[in-house]
Amino acid sequence: MSNHGRLRLLPADELDGAQRELHERVVGGRRAGQPFSSSTERGELFGPFNALLRTTALGMAVQHVGELLRFEGRLPARLRELAILAVGAGCDYEWYSHSRVALAVGVTHADLDALAAGGVPESCDEREAVALRLCRALPHEVPDELYELARRHFDEAELVELSVLTGYYRLLAGVLATFDVPAPE
Repeated sequence: MSNHGRLRLLPADELDGAQRELHERVVGGRRAGQPFSSSTERGELFGPFNALLRTTALGMAVQHVGELLRFEGRLPARLRELAILAVGAGCDYEWYSHSRVALAVGVTHADLDALAAGGVPESCDEREAVALRLCRALPHEVPDELYELARRHFDEAELVELSVLTGYYRLLAGVLATFDVPAPE
Protein backbone atom coordinates (compact mmCIF):
# COMPACT_ATOMS: atom_id res chain seq x y z
CA MET A 1 0.00 0.00 0.00
CA SER A 2 1.83 3.08 -1.15
CA ASN A 3 -0.55 5.82 0.02
CA HIS A 4 -1.46 5.40 3.66
CA GLY A 5 -2.83 8.84 4.47
CA ARG A 6 -1.45 11.53 6.75
CA LEU A 7 0.25 9.25 9.26
CA ARG A 8 3.38 7.20 8.76
CA LEU A 9 2.80 3.47 9.01
CA LEU A 10 4.53 2.20 12.15
CA PRO A 11 6.91 -0.70 11.47
CA ALA A 12 6.32 -3.72 13.70
CA ASP A 13 9.89 -3.56 15.03
CA GLU A 14 9.32 0.01 16.31
CA LEU A 15 6.24 -0.84 18.39
CA ASP A 16 6.39 -0.79 22.17
CA GLY A 17 4.74 -3.51 24.26
CA ALA A 18 1.26 -1.98 24.36
CA GLN A 19 1.39 -1.21 20.64
CA ARG A 20 2.47 -4.79 19.89
CA GLU A 21 -0.44 -6.11 21.95
CA LEU A 22 -2.92 -3.90 20.05
CA HIS A 23 -1.31 -4.90 16.75
CA GLU A 24 -1.74 -8.59 17.58
CA ARG A 25 -5.37 -8.12 18.58
CA VAL A 26 -6.08 -6.43 15.23
CA VAL A 27 -4.27 -8.87 12.93
CA GLY A 28 -4.53 -12.06 14.94
CA GLY A 29 -7.01 -13.81 17.13
CA ARG A 30 -10.62 -13.61 16.05
CA ARG A 31 -9.85 -11.24 13.21
CA ALA A 32 -7.33 -13.60 11.57
CA GLY A 33 -8.54 -14.96 8.26
CA GLN A 34 -10.96 -12.15 7.51
CA PRO A 35 -11.59 -11.46 3.81
CA PHE A 36 -9.58 -8.22 3.85
CA SER A 37 -6.18 -7.15 5.04
CA SER A 38 -5.43 -4.85 7.96
CA SER A 39 -1.68 -4.83 7.50
CA THR A 40 1.02 -4.61 4.87
CA GLU A 41 3.22 -7.55 3.91
CA ARG A 42 5.77 -6.16 6.40
CA GLY A 43 3.15 -6.21 9.18
CA GLU A 44 2.45 -2.49 9.40
CA LEU A 45 -1.16 -1.77 10.36
CA PHE A 46 -3.19 0.43 8.05
CA GLY A 47 -6.76 1.64 8.23
CA PRO A 48 -8.00 3.18 11.48
CA PHE A 49 -5.73 1.10 13.71
CA ASN A 50 -2.54 2.69 12.38
CA ALA A 51 -3.83 5.92 13.93
CA LEU A 52 -5.05 4.17 17.07
CA LEU A 53 -1.57 2.73 17.69
CA ARG A 54 -0.69 6.28 18.79
CA THR A 55 -3.05 5.99 21.76
CA THR A 56 -3.05 2.36 22.76
CA ALA A 57 -5.51 2.59 25.66
CA LEU A 58 -8.14 4.06 23.34
CA GLY A 59 -7.06 1.77 20.52
CA MET A 60 -7.48 -1.31 22.68
CA ALA A 61 -10.93 -0.18 23.86
CA VAL A 62 -12.02 0.62 20.29
CA GLN A 63 -10.78 -2.69 18.92
CA HIS A 64 -12.50 -4.53 21.77
CA VAL A 65 -15.87 -2.92 20.99
CA GLY A 66 -15.43 -3.87 17.32
CA GLU A 67 -14.52 -7.41 18.26
CA LEU A 68 -17.61 -7.71 20.46
CA LEU A 69 -19.87 -6.34 17.74
CA ARG A 70 -18.47 -8.63 15.04
CA PHE A 71 -17.97 -11.85 16.98
CA GLU A 72 -20.28 -11.78 19.99
CA GLY A 73 -23.18 -9.68 18.82
CA ARG A 74 -26.74 -10.89 18.56
CA LEU A 75 -27.43 -9.44 15.13
CA PRO A 76 -27.22 -11.84 12.18
CA ALA A 77 -24.02 -11.42 10.15
CA ARG A 78 -25.81 -10.31 6.97
CA LEU A 79 -27.87 -7.68 8.79
CA ARG A 80 -24.78 -6.47 10.66
CA GLU A 81 -22.78 -6.03 7.45
CA LEU A 82 -25.67 -4.31 5.66
CA ALA A 83 -25.85 -1.86 8.58
CA ILE A 84 -22.09 -1.27 8.59
CA LEU A 85 -22.11 -0.54 4.87
CA ALA A 86 -25.10 1.79 5.20
CA VAL A 87 -23.13 3.77 7.80
CA GLY A 88 -19.78 3.54 5.99
CA ALA A 89 -20.91 4.02 2.39
CA GLY A 90 -18.93 7.26 2.03
CA CYS A 91 -15.76 5.91 3.64
CA ASP A 92 -13.44 4.14 1.18
CA TYR A 93 -11.61 2.05 3.77
CA GLU A 94 -14.80 0.87 5.49
CA TRP A 95 -16.28 0.02 2.10
CA TYR A 96 -13.10 -1.83 1.12
CA SER A 97 -13.10 -3.96 4.24
CA HIS A 98 -16.77 -4.58 4.95
CA SER A 99 -17.94 -5.08 1.38
CA ARG A 100 -15.66 -8.13 1.40
CA VAL A 101 -17.09 -9.37 4.70
CA ALA A 102 -20.60 -8.71 3.39
CA LEU A 103 -20.02 -10.78 0.26
CA ALA A 104 -18.83 -13.63 2.46
CA VAL A 105 -22.10 -13.58 4.46
CA GLY A 106 -24.56 -13.49 1.57
CA VAL A 107 -24.76 -9.88 0.46
CA THR A 108 -24.63 -9.66 -3.35
CA HIS A 109 -22.93 -7.20 -5.69
CA ALA A 110 -26.37 -5.82 -6.57
CA ASP A 111 -26.99 -5.27 -2.83
CA LEU A 112 -23.68 -3.43 -2.57
CA ASP A 113 -24.62 -1.19 -5.50
CA ALA A 114 -27.94 -0.32 -3.84
CA LEU A 115 -26.23 0.48 -0.53
CA ALA A 116 -23.58 2.60 -2.23
CA ALA A 117 -26.37 4.62 -3.86
CA GLY A 118 -28.02 5.17 -0.48
CA GLY A 119 -30.86 2.76 -1.16
CA VAL A 120 -32.23 -0.40 0.36
CA PRO A 121 -31.32 -3.56 -1.55
CA GLU A 122 -34.28 -5.39 -3.07
CA SER A 123 -33.14 -8.57 -1.33
CA CYS A 124 -33.62 -7.03 2.13
CA ASP A 125 -36.38 -8.38 4.28
CA GLU A 126 -38.44 -5.95 6.35
CA ARG A 127 -36.21 -6.34 9.42
CA GLU A 128 -33.06 -5.50 7.43
CA ALA A 129 -34.79 -2.53 5.78
CA VAL A 130 -35.84 -1.16 9.19
CA ALA A 131 -32.28 -1.59 10.48
CA LEU A 132 -30.94 0.40 7.52
CA ARG A 133 -33.46 3.19 8.13
CA LEU A 134 -32.51 3.33 11.80
CA CYS A 135 -28.75 3.35 11.12
CA ARG A 136 -29.13 6.13 8.59
CA ALA A 137 -31.24 8.20 11.02
CA LEU A 138 -28.58 8.01 13.74
CA PRO A 139 -27.03 9.96 15.40
CA HIS A 140 -29.82 12.43 14.74
CA GLU A 141 -33.33 12.24 16.07
CA VAL A 142 -35.12 8.93 15.65
CA PRO A 143 -38.80 9.72 15.02
CA ASP A 144 -41.31 7.89 17.22
CA GLU A 145 -42.75 6.02 14.24
CA LEU A 146 -39.33 4.67 13.26
CA TYR A 147 -38.61 3.66 16.85
CA GLU A 148 -41.94 1.84 17.14
CA LEU A 149 -41.30 0.08 13.84
CA ALA A 150 -37.82 -0.92 15.03
CA ARG A 151 -39.27 -2.22 18.32
CA ARG A 152 -41.55 -4.55 16.34
CA HIS A 153 -38.48 -6.09 14.69
CA PHE A 154 -35.80 -5.90 17.39
CA ASP A 155 -35.70 -6.49 21.12
CA GLU A 156 -34.12 -3.87 23.37
CA ALA A 157 -30.70 -5.54 23.44
CA GLU A 158 -30.63 -5.72 19.64
CA LEU A 159 -31.57 -2.04 19.38
CA VAL A 160 -28.74 -1.14 21.75
CA GLU A 161 -26.36 -3.24 19.66
CA LEU A 162 -27.54 -1.65 16.41
CA SER A 163 -27.13 1.83 17.90
CA VAL A 164 -23.63 1.05 19.22
CA LEU A 165 -22.66 -0.55 15.89
CA THR A 166 -23.72 2.63 14.10
CA GLY A 167 -21.73 4.81 16.48
CA TYR A 168 -18.69 2.53 16.31
CA TYR A 169 -18.46 2.67 12.53
CA ARG A 170 -19.04 6.43 12.53
CA LEU A 171 -16.17 6.68 15.05
CA LEU A 172 -13.88 4.70 12.74
CA ALA A 173 -14.99 6.78 9.75
CA GLY A 174 -14.05 9.91 11.71
CA VAL A 175 -10.56 8.59 12.43
CA LEU A 176 -10.15 7.58 8.78
CA ALA A 177 -11.34 11.01 7.56
CA THR A 178 -9.11 12.92 9.99
CA PHE A 179 -6.01 11.12 8.76
CA ASP A 180 -7.18 10.85 5.12
CA VAL A 181 -6.76 7.06 5.12
CA PRO A 182 -7.57 5.51 1.76
CA ALA A 183 -8.57 1.98 0.94
CA PRO A 184 -5.67 -0.21 -0.13
CA GLU A 185 -4.88 -0.20 -3.81
